[in-house]
Amino acid sequence: MSKRILKISIITPTLNQAEFIEDTIKSVLNQNYENYEHIIIDGGSSDSTLKILQKYPHLKWISEKDNGQADAINKGFRLARGDIIAWLNSDDFYEENIFGDIVSFFESNPSCKFLYGDITYVNKDKKFLYKLTGADLNYQNLLLHPDIVRQPSCFWHKDVLEQVGFLTENLHVVMDYEFFLRIGKKYEYFYLNRNISFFRSYNENKTNLLLRKQAKELYKVMKYYNPNMNFKSYKFLFGRYLDSLNEENFFRKILNPLRKGTK
Repeated sequence: MSKRILKISIITPTLNQAEFIEDTIKSVLNQNYENYEHIIIDGGSSDSTLKILQKYPHLKWISEKDNGQADAINKGFRLARGDIIAWLNSDDFYEENIFGDIVSFFESNPSCKFLYGDITYVNKDKKFLYKLTGADLNYQNLLLHPDIVRQPSCFWHKDVLEQVGFLTENLHVVMDYEFFLRIGKKYEYFYLNRNISFFRSYNENKTNLLLRKQAKELYKVMKYYNPNMNFKSYKFLFGRYLDSLNEENFFRKILNPLRKGTK
């Protein structure tokens, strides 16, 4: 009997990301692994996104209005038929020839239900900014440090969705953080010592309004999973909220000595 080849499902939500989405598509298409599907959920783009999608017949895609990114990703989860699932946003992209290593890890570690690796942050033009590396992702660490989430570099077995459910759709910014906490309460995070993805970091995806909403949603999630939040958690949230204020620089002159004194 021939060995069954695991299938990978990649979900990409998008809305008016024609500037970047072709990089995303090609990073999946040009992998060293053939048994995959790439599902793109478009929220009704008004730019040239649909023309780009039509160029690639291997894609599975729909274009319709949705209720936010979590709703779009959940639509993709429902369509997914893979054994291993991930989502990749339409301005991010994968490392070259990484799928084979990911599948090999799952095959060699039958108890692995959730796998993550390193992530490289780049600017709008794909120039290196910094990198998150190392096996520091565990439930307690993630609970205290939301910024260590490496969403584009995470893959999980289809069993995970069956056991913990889909994304929480009333969260619009930190749905990945809450989802991974839910997974961490039930499963161990396994680490692959490879760079898996590249995350584009640029001004348009870090608006003040978005940061303010992020701070509020983070408080809601962190308080739910850890009712007895400590000072460091509150300090993190306060700092994130300050990032969204025009008076940020003024407040940071006051806050930085406090931060240094509590490290």
